Amino acid sequence: MEVLLPLILVIVAVLLIARSKRKPDKTTEPAQHENSELKPRLVSSRSQNTSQRSRFDACNLVPKPTATVLEGAAYVVDGDTIKLQRKQVRLFGVDAPEINHPYGKKAKWALVALCKGQKVRAEVTAEDDHGRTVAKCYLEDGRDLSAEMVKLGMAIDWPKFSEGKYRSLEVPDVRKKLWLADARQKGRMKVWEKYEAKQAQRKQNE
Repeated sequence: MEVLLPLILVIVAVLLIARSKRKPDKTTEPAQHENSELKPRLVSSRSQNTSQRSRFDACNLVPKPTATVLEGAAYVVDGDTIKLQRKQVRLFGVDAPEINHPYGKKAKWALVALCKGQKVRAEVTAEDDHGRTVAKCYLEDGRDLSAEMVKLGMAIDWPKFSEGKYRSLEVPDVRKKLWLADARQKGRMKVWEKYEAKQAQRKQNE
């Protein structure tokens, strides 16, 4: 019996030790559980901040497109229209008479004289209602073709598009001289219709 007692005590002690190792520690379990919940939250917050930074990062913004520029020898269509690189270009901010209107041919030849032997630079601003390109056109020495045509009395400022940029350059009484262009700006298209009807009647009589 004396021999068995120490052996029994040793076995009991081993069993108690083994049992204590298998049983979770109540003091540390809540802390481990809390940390396991915090970790996903921290990762989620970090990823959210990263997403916000990339969304508003200036490096990711697409730059605004630069204005299209056409350059080359110009073919003159009429007093306020040229062809450049096979594209029809309307002079910005001015209105010249049509070819079949009073002073129409003179306006065309005035523009021809300005562009002759010159490389014209056209900075495209928009397209008009007829699908033509509208551009600010410059000669090699920097002169603005729209301004030059107004100074010559062969075109008038069109404030609807120019905001009055060329009005101060108009020669005296030019709007009386180019009365059909002035009528167009004021929306008086009946004046046009009446004039062109007379022109057509005259051709028939010839």
